[in-house]
Amino acid sequence: MTKIIVTGAAGLVGQNVIARLKGEPGITIVGIDKHPANTALLRRLHPQVEVIEADLAVEGPWMDVFAGADAVLLNQAQIGGLEEEEFVANNVTATQLIVSAMRRHAVPYFVHISSSVVNSKADDFYTRTKTTQERFIDTVTDIAHVVLRPTLMFGWFDRKHLGWLRRFMDRTPVFPIPGNGNFIRQPLYVGDFASIIVSSLRSRKTGTFDISGLEQIPYGDLIRLIHRTVKPRAKIVHIPYRLFWWLLFVYGKFSANPPFTTNQLEALVIPETFPVIDWPAIFGVTATPLGDAIRETYLDARYSSIVLDF
Repeated sequence: MTKIIVTGAAGLVGQNVIARLKGEPGITIVGIDKHPANTALLRRLHPQVEVIEADLAVEGPWMDVFAGADAVLLNQAQIGGLEEEEFVANNVTATQLIVSAMRRHAVPYFVHISSSVVNSKADDFYTRTKTTQERFIDTVTDIAHVVLRPTLMFGWFDRKHLGWLRRFMDRTPVFPIPGNGNFIRQPLYVGDFASIIVSSLRSRKTGTFDISGLEQIPYGDLIRLIHRTVKPRAKIVHIPYRLFWWLLFVYGKFSANPPFTTNQLEALVIPETFPVIDWPAIFGVTATPLGDAIRETYLDARYSSIVLDF
């Protein structure tokens, strides 16, 4: 029996990996996460998986669970928040303690989930702590591991990005697209990323790999693809960029929690492309065509309606 420990088990990547890994014969999964609501959801969805609710940035009994583990998916992350201490705790301190637990119990292999932001020029709490995290992982030469740097993902359990946009289509009669919508996106399907992780756990792949979507698509076409798939109430309309910006600016003056901001609009219209490696060949997995991935994400009877708590 192979024992695999998944940290950050109740988040986007963890939930998707466990959903695909749990049916594999001869595998025992232990999931660890500190988010109460999402951890409860993980238990409900997968009662055969041992789920531990614990703060990985604090030493505790959770470290003993690593005894007898064959591999670890090191996946916990602080993505959003206002306090730097949260990012340091979850992205740096927790990682150091997990590696300590792996060393204590002689775990032979792990998959580390880094981020494409370590290659960027951004300077924020997330980028700084993920960069520090990966630099620390690079010093762990006594345990075999692979480092995966994904771009932004969509798929089952997605609570942000495309998931938020899809849900917004059900809440409004009009879905606005700024300008002509011809700003490129390169979405990565989390189902494919989960397959890469499972392949790495099987083959004990080592090295560092940047993982991005294989298909580029204009934002407007991506929205229309989602719209055709889910058939929501909203009608798609194009709004001139400057008008859209001023509408958001004025709305933001009267709303304490606007659904979309001028800063987000400015980021939206920047083309988003990434270098592509042949990850299907490298990891022996099949890439899901974008249209199929959208259908799997939003029409799956088991998971498409489930949204993680923030």
